[in-house]
Amino acid sequence: MIRIAEIINFLETVAPLSLQESYDNAGLLTGDPEQQCTGAIISLDVTEAVLAEAIDKNCNLIIAHHPLIFRGLKRISGADPVGRIVIGAIRNDIAVYAIHTNLDNIVDGVNGRLADRLGILGRQVLQPVAYPLRKLSTFVPDAHLETLRQALFDAGAGHVGKYAGCSFVSSGTGSFTAGEGTNPFAGTKGKPHFEAEQKLELIFQAHLEQRVLDTLFRTHPYEEVAYDILRLENSNMSVGSGLVGSFAEPMDERALMDMVSRTCNIPVIRHSPLTGRKVKRIAICGGSGSFLIPKAIAAGVDAFLTADLKYHDFFEPGGRMLLADIGHYEGEQFTTALLYDLIREKFHTFAVQKTAFPSNPVNYHQ
Repeated sequence: MIRIAEIINFLETVAPLSLQESYDNAGLLTGDPEQQCTGAIISLDVTEAVLAEAIDKNCNLIIAHHPLIFRGLKRISGADPVGRIVIGAIRNDIAVYAIHTNLDNIVDGVNGRLADRLGILGRQVLQPVAYPLRKLSTFVPDAHLETLRQALFDAGAGHVGKYAGCSFVSSGTGSFTAGEGTNPFAGTKGKPHFEAEQKLELIFQAHLEQRVLDTLFRTHPYEEVAYDILRLENSNMSVGSGLVGSFAEPMDERALMDMVSRTCNIPVIRHSPLTGRKVKRIAICGGSGSFLIPKAIAAGVDAFLTADLKYHDFFEPGGRMLLADIGHYEGEQFTTALLYDLIREKFHTFAVQKTAFPSNPVNYHQ
């Protein structure tokens, strides 16, 4: 049996909490992470039916996409569904974990799974996150370079897009004079020393900074480690909101909506006026994505699929692209399968299951 914390730690290596939007409330919302996990239920939302299911199946962890506690709670009295679920979860020692916009903001997250279903190729983030990167520079003796570099790779440094093991090394000579009370790796106290060193430079994501530093100090042979950390102004092209990509072959706008409706079981798609052009390049954003309409237009897409659009949003494309509202639940419904697959791949024998209770609160009259 594994602890709840082990599952959470794994999920946060996939979608770090630092990638969630400022308004969000992802993370552990109720429960003790040090409990042994008896099983997990995965759902898009935490409903009373999902809580009852977890109790019935002896699962003490619910992993949901949408946070149960989203806005501030002033009282927990059981007068509303959120309060009743919180009370029930605590009473039954059930941990509730949300993995929301941090999962939206990775290429292989919510939008990546939707793109898989729709057959979208050559995917890139539509609106990259700004400033999540740091660069470490440090100076290490020649003989210790490879050990330190590998340790930093193992800590998560050295990833650039889909490339791993990225670093730059330049040779030079370091100098120092060890003072009283020191235990120098090389040289003699009180005498200037010159050491052949390598300058090692690696990029890492900002949320990994403490892990990278801990690894640096633990692995580096020097008593006092010289290093710099720079905040980079590069956008991280693999992290951010929405995806843009292409279909293998262009298709008619109505054929696109027919395919999306059929693939995602969507009874109604609201859309802007047809442009009369074929759709080759497309943008998607599962959930609420109206804020990305200008980005989609600027990206030169032929169509943008998202949800929760308002009346005036449909005017914004102005004939430059097709804008379609496919529904919030409908665009995110494959997230439960995504999380299930991730956890089963990591913890082969762990009891995890997808909820049997779909949670779409929107119904359609036809």
